[in-house]
Amino acid sequence: MTYEVVRNFAGTWGLIYLVVVFLGVIAFVLRPSMGKHAEDAANIPFNDDHSEGDISK
Repeated sequence: MTYEVVRNFAGTWGLIYLVVVFLGVIAFVLRPSMGKHAEDAANIPFNDDHSEGDISK
């Protein structure tokens, strides 16, 4: 295998792989059942689960 063959293979299939992974991540994040999880994650800074000096929890 020459450099040109390896470079063409990596360029073509690498791009296809990254596009498929990107679309998979977007589909996973934007699926309807993730709405509650996203809302919970967005509210984490506003949660008051422990007192100010207690960092053990």
